[in-house]
This record gives sequence, C-alpha cells and structure tokens, in this order.
Amino acid sequence: MRSTLSPIIVAIILVAPLAVVAQSLGNIGGVAPAFTVLVDPQYPTPHSQAKLTVLSSTLDLANSTMAVSISSKEIYRGSVQTVAVPLGNTGSTANVRVTIFTGGTNYSQTLSIQPQDVALIVEPISSAPPLYPGKSSVPFEGNVRIVAVANLQNAKGVAIDPSSLSYTWTVDDTQIANASGIGKDAIIVDSPLQYRSRSVSVIVKSNDGNFVGGATMSFSASEPFVRIYKNDPLLGILYDHAISGSYAIAGAEEMLYAAPFSMATINGAPLLQWFLNGEAAQTGNSITLRPSGNGEGTASLSLVASTGESTRATENLSLSFGSTSGFSLFGL
Repeated sequence: MRSTLSPIIVAIILVAPLAVVAQSLGNIGGVAPAFTVLVDPQYPTPHSQAKLTVLSSTLDLANSTMAVSISSKEIYRGSVQTVAVPLGNTGSTANVRVTIFTGGTNYSQTLSIQPQDVALIVEPISSAPPLYPGKSSVPFEGNVRIVAVANLQNAKGVAIDPSSLSYTWTVDDTQIANASGIGKDAIIVDSPLQYRSRSVSVIVKSNDGNFVGGATMSFSASEPFVRIYKNDPLLGILYDHAISGSYAIAGAEEMLYAAPFSMATINGAPLLQWFLNGEAAQTGNSITLRPSGNGEGTASLSLVASTGESTRATENLSLSFGSTSGFSLFGL
C-alpha cells in the first residue's frame, strides 16, 4: 500500500523585528574675489582631509604660484593645484589662508573649516526571523528608515543636544520639506526600483547656524528570499540549518517553519503559501506534515512568499517518507 502525505494546518504569524564644515571666504569691501576656493567634501569629517581647489576666470592660474597656510603655518607652496588640508577633532577649526601670486601681485582668501561628525544609519522596514542576529536588506516595493546620528561640537569639545539641531533632508536631489525641521533626525523613504539606487543626504545645523554638518549615502534594494527550517518539538526552530533540495521525514510527523528575508512589511507580514504536490495546502509560516498508510512515498512541497504586486520568493523541497530508520531519540 503506497503512503500518502497530508498537511496539518498550524498558523504562526511572523513578527518583523523590526562631513561637516563651516567656512567663510574673504571678500573685502564687497568686491568679488579674484578667485574661488572649492572645498571637497563640503562637509568633511573629523581627522580627515579637505581638498582645496582654486578656480578663476580672471587670473592666469597656469602661470601663478599658490601658497596654503593653516593658522599662519605654511603647508604648501608651488603651482596652482588641488591641495589636501588635514583636519583635527570634531569641532576644531582649521583657519586656512590661500594666496595666489601672479604678475607681481598677490591675492588672498581665508576660510574656516570645522569638521563635524554626522552619520546616516539605514534601517530597512523588512522581514527577518525573530531574534535574527543579522540585519535585513532593503526590500523591493517597501520602505527604508534613515536615521541621522549627529555629534556637533564646539571648539572646546562641548556637544550640542541633537534634539535641538535642525535637520534638512534631501532625497534624490529633492528637498523633503515635511520631513525636515528641528529634532527631525529620521526620515522614511520608498525603496528604489529594481536595479536602481536612491541617494539620501542631510544637513544638520545648530540654531544659530554656527555649527553645520552633513552626510550623504546611497542604497539599492536586494532580492528577497525565503528559507525553510525544521521546527523541533523539543528544541524549537533549528535556525542553524536551512532545509533545501530534498528532505526525508523520519517520524510520524514533521513540522516545518518558513522564514522570509528582506520582504516589505509595510502592510503586515508577507503572505506565505504552501503547496503540496502542486495543490494549495495552507498559508502561514508553519506546516505540519504527517505520512499515512504503509510503505514508502515521495511528494513535492513548495513555498511561495509574496508581498506587494510583484515581489515573490520561492523554495521547493522534494520529500521522502515511510522509509525505515535506525535512529531513535532514546536509543531504543
């Protein structure tokens, strides 16, 4: 007599666990300066370097000499080129003077570069198993929470309360006014389309505007996937080993658990559907399989996880059952 396999529905709901520079250029008497100094990056970080580039539409820079000094100490003299300026601690000020010598005349500008510490943290709003030690990826058709961690300090190392700072958010070159303001250190943005990326930047300022910091980052969405694990009645879900390919049911019944990774959870947990031999069996994270009859048998088990309109992840197993096994939990 050939064995058959039937599912016992067990519903389990998956809970998803959820740069910086202040600068001024010399401009004496309201007269436009003979040259312009560009600072890259615009918001340098502490203990980094700021690259200075000189541009001019009136001076012959190719036949000029440039000198750069920090706090009256000259660090460069030579042809006009990009010069890297070393920066110090958070909030420390580098007073830089740039002088161009050309045709017997010299032109100078001063600027103050104050590195501040601003970091952006990406928090995908997507699925992952409970107590999962890793971090889920940015989902398709979902959302991402971006958090700004600002550590703005004055020259004495005194930090400014982050909740009193003003945050200006920009997403893909568009300023998001309703997400910007005092204390608004986080923003929720849509995931980018597949094979695309999304850029997010923030400018952080103190109330008086004397301290300014910023950061920029970009991210892209990752392909979602689903894994199947054995749900042991004594040990619980065995997350250390995912089941794939084929699986032998040794006992009278087996409970399997499905965990979707990196799927959007904006409308609740992803929909999980189990199919046994091509027929819809049940929905939910768990399924209990119980062989019936005598003898050996085989079956196919498929799992489809879906969210949104087009995001899907699948996993297929070839099951075998009814074969004798010499293994016994109690050694009998």
